[in-house]
Amino acid sequence: MMLAGKVAVVTGAGGGIGREIALAMALAGAKVVVNDIGASLTGQGPTSTTPGEQTVAIIAQRGGQAVVNTESVAAWDSAQRIVQAALDSFGRIDIVVNNAGILRDQIFHKMSVEDWRAVIDVHLNGSFYVSRAAAEHFRKSGSGSFVHMTSTSGLIGNFGQANYSAAKLGIAALSKSIALDMQRFGVRSNCIAPFAWSRMTSSIPAETEAEKARVARLQQMTPDKNAPLAVYLASDAAKDVTGQIFAARHNELFVFSQPRPVRSTHRGEGWTPETIAETAIPALRSAFLPLDRSGDVFSWDPV
Repeated sequence: MMLAGKVAVVTGAGGGIGREIALAMALAGAKVVVNDIGASLTGQGPTSTTPGEQTVAIIAQRGGQAVVNTESVAAWDSAQRIVQAALDSFGRIDIVVNNAGILRDQIFHKMSVEDWRAVIDVHLNGSFYVSRAAAEHFRKSGSGSFVHMTSTSGLIGNFGQANYSAAKLGIAALSKSIALDMQRFGVRSNCIAPFAWSRMTSSIPAETEAEKARVARLQQMTPDKNAPLAVYLASDAAKDVTGQIFAARHNELFVFSQPRPVRSTHRGEGWTPETIAETAIPALRSAFLPLDRSGDVFSWDPV
């Protein structure tokens, strides 16, 4: 019961990773606001209360307490109502898990402004809106934990996901800023880059043999494998863990590096474009990173 007495808001908790995190937090003793608008993977079409209600029903069957909330994370006012639902239902808020997300994949030169804005609004702006709505309550209580979902698509790279990748890398920076700004108030902020076969990954192409092998690896990694890490990060056991980026890949856990200078060169008289080309770039080239993507870096079978 690592979360006994705590209240958690989990966005996008109507299915997949979000549902598993909500279930695990409830089993760990937390009261949970299950937020989900019940929309399609692209965020379009009619919405439904059913996904969130199903998660709440499972929690209740297991003896836990939860309420459903169908507000969108992608607007300031509705994000305020998500946090208010925790206060109205349970009297406090201790944990925010920013998990809600949509996908609108497209190769960059064909990506529309609408698809760019929609993904940024849900992932990056949504993480800000919900976190900001909870921040003042966390500050007043002198504690609180943010758990944000980033992705190796942003941390490393991927094809056809400029909107998603930009949002997910932005979330890592947002988390670090929250950690820096709110540490003095006892508030923590961390990221998880989850690996799981779910609705969010079911659109990955599987046409070539290499793509089929990658999908087969992903299908081994069920959404529930990410939940224990989220529960730990939300608990008091992680009171000294903040500003970090973790990943959960089947039975593996990782902590990610964050950008730091890796090599330098110096010229006392300064640089010109010509001397940069002649001297600086040859000196720095050995530290260049390859144009790889997530699947190239995590190339081994899940263990």
